[in-house]
Amino acid sequence: MKKTALLAFCFILFTISSFAQGDAAYIKENYTKFEYQIPMRDGKKLFTSVYVPKDQTKKYPIIMDRTCYSVAPYGTDKYKGSLGPSTQFVHDGYIFVYQDVRGRWMSEGLYEEMTPELEVHKTNKDVDEGTDTYDTIDWLIKNLPNNSGKVGVWGVSYPGFYTTTALLSRHPALVAASPQAPIADLYRDDAFHNGAFMLVANFGFYPGFTNRQDDKPTQRRAKGFNPGTEDGYKFFLDMGSMRNSNVKYYKDTIRLWNEMMDHPNYDQHWKDRNVLTHLHDIKTAVLVTGGWYDAEDLYGAINTYKVLAKKNPTTPVYFAMGPWVHGGWARGAGDHLGDVSFGDATGPFYREKIEFAFFSHYLKGTDLDLPKVSTFETGVNQWKTYKAWPPAEAVEKNLYLLPGGKLSFTAPTTAKDDFKEFVSDPMNPVPFIEGIDFDMKREYMTADQRFAEKRPDVLTYKTEVLDKDITIAGNIWANLKVSTTGTDADWVVKVLDVYPDTATANKFTGKDVNMAGYEQMVRSEAMRGKFRNSFGKPEPFVPGKVTPVNFELQDVLHTFKKGHRIMVQIQSTWFPLIDRNTQQFQDIMKAKDTDFKKATHKVYSSKLHPSYLKVRVL
Repeated sequence: MKKTALLAFCFILFTISSFAQGDAAYIKENYTKFEYQIPMRDGKKLFTSVYVPKDQTKKYPIIMDRTCYSVAPYGTDKYKGSLGPSTQFVHDGYIFVYQDVRGRWMSEGLYEEMTPELEVHKTNKDVDEGTDTYDTIDWLIKNLPNNSGKVGVWGVSYPGFYTTTALLSRHPALVAASPQAPIADLYRDDAFHNGAFMLVANFGFYPGFTNRQDDKPTQRRAKGFNPGTEDGYKFFLDMGSMRNSNVKYYKDTIRLWNEMMDHPNYDQHWKDRNVLTHLHDIKTAVLVTGGWYDAEDLYGAINTYKVLAKKNPTTPVYFAMGPWVHGGWARGAGDHLGDVSFGDATGPFYREKIEFAFFSHYLKGTDLDLPKVSTFETGVNQWKTYKAWPPAEAVEKNLYLLPGGKLSFTAPTTAKDDFKEFVSDPMNPVPFIEGIDFDMKREYMTADQRFAEKRPDVLTYKTEVLDKDITIAGNIWANLKVSTTGTDADWVVKVLDVYPDTATANKFTGKDVNMAGYEQMVRSEAMRGKFRNSFGKPEPFVPGKVTPVNFELQDVLHTFKKGHRIMVQIQSTWFPLIDRNTQQFQDIMKAKDTDFKKATHKVYSSKLHPSYLKVRVL
């Protein structure tokens, strides 16, 4: 889900025009647009735009996108500039359907964020996105002339979630679906990462998203939020504690924002919004798509695939992961992110050879030669295919933090209880990017981290220069042994690829960037320490007591090449990507400005208290 003011605006543009206008004349010449209010089983009507080929001499499959970001432009004489997942679909001939989901824009009903799915629907009042999709498909099949009786659904980000819930409709006409960067568990995807609140991504999103909070259909757009500055670091420091978001700005007027503020723990509110628990008995063929550098819904893509593949072993489930930011595969070249080049353009390959091939096979019966798993291996910039993810041949190994800031696959042997320590000051937090920006700058996912290494509140560990390539394939788990003088602390772990001194610039390298010694971020994640044993029942730290803190950094497919080094950085602030921890055991969403305290944190690296990353090595 797009979670900054700028990115939210861009995502709306993506939904309205798909960032492309080249097909506009062709669409008007070859398609007729209709608009319908399709009735649901509880009597509510959902606004639906339908683009039908003018050539009615043959039947066409239906391909649908359900969205909370508007199906605009409204009016049968106003056309989208592009239709479908990519331009190939427009010229191949489909019936394209776009629908405002319940409670959004021109559809009736009251909107719920990531509508809870029901396992049992006893009456017509028991509705969710699955039933809304079923009722929509049923109406389309029965009322649209010359449809082939086959339906596909796709969507990116929030529409990716609606694509996942389309699977739960279990309508027999739904033969293919592609959830792309889907939200799977709202707590874990967009709101909180291991309990740490994703501040900058969420703050600017909700004012721009909230154009209605009632059941009255509208075409009115929201005003958004103007911070009056591009300096997000200073703005959020000046804002103070999280409670000031309402005291100073929102004034308790945004219902969806308040739901996050009122539920910092993983309680029933969030459990109801975890769609993964419902992904069983799926018969529809599925293509799950995500990007290694998706700063918003990486968890959703990876775990939607893993759960579908595990719970539905006889269903065709495909998985595609490329070197993309959130939705980066849908348009554009996908050839770089920030200073880092991925070699050739990866976007066109995905759109033609994976996405179009998938839908064409299941909706039109064309031949398909698509591996179950297609993943892009960063570091060496090549596509790899597997039978499953993670690859069965990947072997678990521990990458240990060692005394002296060293990093090795060999465990520590010293009996001395060695550690590194730093002072964490919430009033001087470590920035997540170098430079000034108000939004969640997506380039942070590959950005050079030398600016962070210079700070005394960032610990650094690195291997010797590698004498051979090392490929990590699968999820990374941080297993830390730590202590703090406070009663709560955040732990941020970053895995970096350190380039050799001989590295040279590529055509995407920034003007003032030196690639020699570049510390490229490969994977990173935060953990709010009080949730180390349970996201539902936080526990304080005992000051000074050595305590295990274990958490997942999620999956990668990356090769650290010979001549490079692997580096791990550990810090306790990452601002304003995540909110600041007061470093006291309390509800941070209700904390006061005076509650923020300095604390001294220690990370241990001894035989008695080893800290390490558990990785999967090919």
